[in-house]
Amino acid sequence: MLTLAFALAAVTAAAGDADSLRAAIDARIGQNPEAVIAVSFLDLETGDSISINRDSVFHAASTMKVPVMMEVLRRSQLGGFSLDQGLLLVNQFASIVDGSPYSLDASEDGDTALYARIGERVTVRDLMTRMITRSSNLATNQLIELVGAKAVTATARQLGAARIQVLRGVEDQKAFDKGMINTTTSSDLAVLLAAIEAGRALSPSSSAVMREILLAQEFNEKIPAGLPPGTRVAHKTGEITAVSHDAAIVYSPGRKPYVLVVLTRGIRDGAASGRLIADISRLVWTHATTR
Repeated sequence: MLTLAFALAAVTAAAGDADSLRAAIDARIGQNPEAVIAVSFLDLETGDSISINRDSVFHAASTMKVPVMMEVLRRSQLGGFSLDQGLLLVNQFASIVDGSPYSLDASEDGDTALYARIGERVTVRDLMTRMITRSSNLATNQLIELVGAKAVTATARQLGAARIQVLRGVEDQKAFDKGMINTTTSSDLAVLLAAIEAGRALSPSSSAVMREILLAQEFNEKIPAGLPPGTRVAHKTGEITAVSHDAAIVYSPGRKPYVLVVLTRGIRDGAASGRLIADISRLVWTHATTR
């Protein structure tokens, strides 16, 4: 049940000023005092912005797949390989700690179907699409093997994502145990999404490919859940235990889109964190579209 403070703040947010929107978001966040929440909002139509804990560092979870996609397309754009090139699909990777082999658990993956194709050749394009739309861990690790984690980080940094760090693929338990994790901030993800939307991340054609893949996202229980049905949202979710994120470009007819990133840490109930993100999304939509 929404608190009175949140309900009043939500009404005020519709008035259209950024301070009222921030008050409404703060009121909703206040319902989860045990959590750390970061929000980055940038309206590409008006220039309005809201930042809450924008530089706080979070486990990136699957949001790190956005910069992986960007590096894959950058390398393809430079002629390193074709998106239609087939890669032999394997399920054995080397830990960044000591090079020891590890495999992924299909039951922990958002895309179990890809495991049936191990031993076959799968195109770079298909792997990249599955990495985003189904959050395939197997596809992610295969693509990181192709382009290298250091290159992923370097490209993101060149675009202005100052703190993002992609160290490795998914499920490297030895690295996780040593605290060697992929990290991001809400501001970093907002910078990358704004660059994609503006077409300045890569070539216009590569930017269009990224937008279309992000628009085909199949996990829509967070930012899209707070929006009117049918709203176009190009986004990437991420979650692990007590961590839940969504990073999106939200499109509304008759205006430029806005970027919204919400990162959460400390809410162990995934449904509760999803509702929080959806509520923040609803507040931002109301602010952006009723002015």
